[in-house]
Amino acid sequence: MGEVIKNRYEFVVLFDVENGNPNGDPDAGNMPRIDPESGLGIVTDVCLKRKIRNYIETVKEDEDGYKIYIKENVPLNRSDREACKSLGINDDEDKKVTEALKKLKKSDKDADIKLRDYMCRNFYDIRAFGAVMTTFVKASLNCGQVRGPVQLGFARSIDPVISQEVTITRVAITTEKDAENKSNEMGRKSIVPYGLYRVEGYISANLARKVTGFSEEDLELLWDAVINMFENDHSAARGKMAVRELIVFKHSKELGDCPAYKLFDAVKVQKNDDIQYPRKYQDYTVTINDDEIPDTVEVKRMI
Repeated sequence: MGEVIKNRYEFVVLFDVENGNPNGDPDAGNMPRIDPESGLGIVTDVCLKRKIRNYIETVKEDEDGYKIYIKENVPLNRSDREACKSLGINDDEDKKVTEALKKLKKSDKDADIKLRDYMCRNFYDIRAFGAVMTTFVKASLNCGQVRGPVQLGFARSIDPVISQEVTITRVAITTEKDAENKSNEMGRKSIVPYGLYRVEGYISANLARKVTGFSEEDLELLWDAVINMFENDHSAARGKMAVRELIVFKHSKELGDCPAYKLFDAVKVQKNDDIQYPRKYQDYTVTINDDEIPDTVEVKRMI
């Protein structure tokens, strides 16, 4: 899989949404997530990881070493069985698999580690984000609880956003009975007119070396996935979404040269003075205060 990364990284991603719902809240009728105190828009880390996974799956198409563990309509047990087969357990029934694993673990104390290492080698998202792979808990199968080197926080908008409900009509009628009484039906969709969001991320070379083997090739693929995570994910609900800038901080050593917050604080995103209601990315100015960044930390701005 290539050489494991040797440097710690932090990064900042700026992305925006125009007339769309970037991340609906199922507890609020799928309206855009908003911090009730500040009015800032929120996009969860899980939402962003999903889009990164989808991009990797699209460009790699289950290529060896780049499979996706957490994917739609694919049971986790199916992927776990692949790891079991690597240890010579080829049964398809859950009961037979668990019985065989119990016997194997008694004779091979490293069975859990072998299962974990297999999953890390073959599944990109486990190698990057980690996973809890304990689907056969009752049978004591544990493919490993892996803490991945790549971690994301929640994205928050730079300024407060408004959740706007738009009433829509459709000419398609649901039932024959409805067709006798009406010619169309009403509906609603929730959008954010415009919002610029910021999310911060971390990459631990220490965890990559000790656990998952996240490599330099994996890192380059991650940057590509982050930049393009919305390009193959367009839908009517999400409107116009795009990553506007990726700012990467590369430390000179495995454990880093300074606390992450100092690097994040050096990135300033401010609304231009003559703008009251931002409606495009150009209504903001992004600056990096180089004086706050140690000389040993390399800064790279992408896009």
